[in-house]
Amino acid sequence: MWITVVSLAAWCWLLLFQGFFWRTDVRLPAHGEPAAWPSVCVVVPARDEAAVLPASLPSLLAQDYPGRAEVFLVDDGSTDGTGELARELSRRHGGLPLTVGSPGEPPAGWTGKLWAVRHGIGLARARDPEFLLLTDADIAHAPHSLRELVAAADTGGFDVVSQMARLRVESLWERLVVPAFVYFFAQLYPFRRISRRRSRTAAAAGGCVLLRAGMAERARIPDAIRHAVIDDVALARAVKGAGGHVWLGLAERVDSVRPYPRLHDLWRMVSRSAYAQLRHNPLLLIGTVAGLALVYLVPPAALVAGAADGNAPTAVLGALAWAGMAGTYLPMLRYYGQPVWLAPLLPFTAFLYLLMTVDSAVQHHRGRGAAWKGRTYARPDAVPDEG
Repeated sequence: MWITVVSLAAWCWLLLFQGFFWRTDVRLPAHGEPAAWPSVCVVVPARDEAAVLPASLPSLLAQDYPGRAEVFLVDDGSTDGTGELARELSRRHGGLPLTVGSPGEPPAGWTGKLWAVRHGIGLARARDPEFLLLTDADIAHAPHSLRELVAAADTGGFDVVSQMARLRVESLWERLVVPAFVYFFAQLYPFRRISRRRSRTAAAAGGCVLLRAGMAERARIPDAIRHAVIDDVALARAVKGAGGHVWLGLAERVDSVRPYPRLHDLWRMVSRSAYAQLRHNPLLLIGTVAGLALVYLVPPAALVAGAADGNAPTAVLGALAWAGMAGTYLPMLRYYGQPVWLAPLLPFTAFLYLLMTVDSAVQHHRGRGAAWKGRTYARPDAVPDEG
């Protein structure tokens, strides 16, 4: 019963004192239009992305942006014709100018994605842009997406404006795992805290990051974070460390088109970076597993055990904690258009995430190395975030 009391107390604390992480109303801040629209270069790192480019790249090329804008797609050693497909899509759809570059193999100490980003920023600097939009190859943007991002950053004085792209939720496993992924992310990095200048909380969503070019130089992006596994969070920390102002929220017009139809696909996405999030620290791993069990697994276990043993206080406390958990999850389910009956299943999804985190640590300590889109890294922690 006392363990259940602690679990319920943890939920009361999370509900009231963790930046209202469960709310989903953090969207692009209100903004006007700049007096003069800044120039923007869009950098898209892409490795073997031919399957998703037809659904994403045309949306970038079709941006309705009043100022000067150009797209730089960096073909990071693709073997599926990504670069040529990008050129063909540009010829077919027109729109913003497209340049396709290739950075060659990354040197030691660089993750492949960040090496590609570095090459793209290098190409963009020849245009002397005021802003850089770093976006993944699987991200589709509504026609006014770039315009709204720039207006929010320019009129709001932000150095980074990032939106958490709406991930696909079509398969059964996507419905179970994806909304919880964003929910857990917001719990770790409450969006409201990120935008406070004095707050140490810093994060971004790698699929959609608008960055002031001057701040990129000042914060030495991406060189300063070249080792980063979770590159979007590292970028936001570097910008905040350089005195920058960061904003992160949920997207309304930015969507990921990448499918994760099987549990294996989602498992790989999470486990690739889960242990890196814990800085490869076994003590943090133990604490995280214990915390997940206490917060997410104890409430339903207490309800079942209390009811079975006739221990009404334990059952009631477990039911209250479980109800609080499900209640905080409902806004995220509504954001993703999912049925409310998924809310009570959050403990099951949390258990999956617990196993994914443990598996991430096991793979790291076995020293098998890691792979991303066919590229194997000697260091097990040198895997770029796929977005």
